[in-house]
Amino acid sequence: MASVQFPSEGTTTSSEKPRLARARPVRVRVSRSPAVQSGGAMVLPQKSKVGGKPYYEAVGRRKEAVARVRLFSGGQGLVTVEGRALNLRFPTPELQRTIISPLEAVGQGESLDVSVHVSGGGICGQSQAIRLGISRALLKLNPIFRKALKKEGYLKRDPRVKERKKYGLKRARRAPQFSKR
Repeated sequence: MASVQFPSEGTTTSSEKPRLARARPVRVRVSRSPAVQSGGAMVLPQKSKVGGKPYYEAVGRRKEAVARVRLFSGGQGLVTVEGRALNLRFPTPELQRTIISPLEAVGQGESLDVSVHVSGGGICGQSQAIRLGISRALLKLNPIFRKALKKEGYLKRDPRVKERKKYGLKRARRAPQFSKR
């Protein structure tokens, strides 16, 4: 039998060119988090206010409401919303409980001061946005709080928002009333 030699095994024909491996760019994943690993524990840098008091900041959202929350360690448990006391901004006890529930879940109700700036939405959506913001800020303060907050469902962002209006309809799904005559 005659031996058959394939072009890739040794000889090459003039129409075949040896393939060169193309160099692919290497992607380096850079963490955007300012967290620094030190000794197995995650240490987050504290921001400082103009007055020099350190705080942890987080954002919470619900429907159209956006809440920017700052937790100040070493406080008396004061919660201020837009510079006003919590009971003046949110008059019902149900909304007040919604806002302070993450602090009570981790036992930090009296040791932290909370400052909130909130905009958009109604008072119920704003209170839930503040709750999410407080929960996220507590995680930055101490990652051990994650288990208790997650068990209560405070770390989940509620994705339900108002559906957009469609053309030809009165609202998102409401069709014009049918008239026979």
